[in-house]
Amino acid sequence: MGPTNIALVKLYQSDQKLREAQDRLDAVSRDVRIQERKVNELSERHKLAQSKLKEEQSQTAQFDLEIKTRDAHIERLRAQQQNAKNNREYQAFLVEINTEKVDKNKSEDQLLKIMESVEKLQAETTELSQLMEAERDKLKAMQAKIGDRVGELEKEIAALRPVRAAAAAAVQARARDAFERLADRFEGEGMSALAKPDRRREEYACTACNMDLVTDIYNKLHSRDELVFCPSCHRILYIPDDLPVELAVNKTKERKEPKSKGGGGRAAIGRQTAAEDIVKSITIEDDAPPDAQA
Repeated sequence: MGPTNIALVKLYQSDQKLREAQDRLDAVSRDVRIQERKVNELSERHKLAQSKLKEEQSQTAQFDLEIKTRDAHIERLRAQQQNAKNNREYQAFLVEINTEKVDKNKSEDQLLKIMESVEKLQAETTELSQLMEAERDKLKAMQAKIGDRVGELEKEIAALRPVRAAAAAAVQARARDAFERLADRFEGEGMSALAKPDRRREEYACTACNMDLVTDIYNKLHSRDELVFCPSCHRILYIPDDLPVELAVNKTKERKEPKSKGGGGRAAIGRQTAAEDIVKSITIEDDAPPDAQA
């Protein structure tokens, strides 16, 4: 392979190592991330419950104040009613008092409903708070358990990133862009090695999609410095280390004539040639004109 393809293979290999390390880190920390989401969800539910509780407690205070205000107003009306000058004025105060009582009863009913809701919200908030603390403790224990392993993997990733960056810098921009697009599309599997399913036959396949490839694909990759794509999955093809020329390309062997004992074969051929020459000589003499024969 040419320098471009060799550089691409190095980039592909370094990219694979980095992705594998990141996958190991993701696998180790997956349970922790799930637990973190659980704690965050509980925290959000707790905040919403607290906000709703404060809102309804505020409404409770408003209704309580309203009821006290109506009680005070009713007491003033009753005092004024006792000093009414006539029955008409007395009845007017009585109607106003009864109206205030009706409004007060409505406020008391609403206050009771809100107080029931407040009690439920208080219980829910307490339960969420306890559950949230328990899940936080569980999260801390999980983080402590995998802390050392996460640290090791993070160091490995930090060491692999500059190697990958250097490999990318060694690839021509156009080839690098093609690789990056395919790597993003196929989750890191942007290149595919050639395979020779049958060592006795000069046939090749793409290891990514198992698509049969043209016979001269190996020679093309081996002798040229250009990107060659699989016609099926469109990954960049390359020659793996375990498929050298002596295994990939079948050499035609020279056919040898079968040997006969004592060189009889050559003797037979010599005798046959001599016999043919004699026959031709006889034929020429027979066909010659009479003058020539005389």
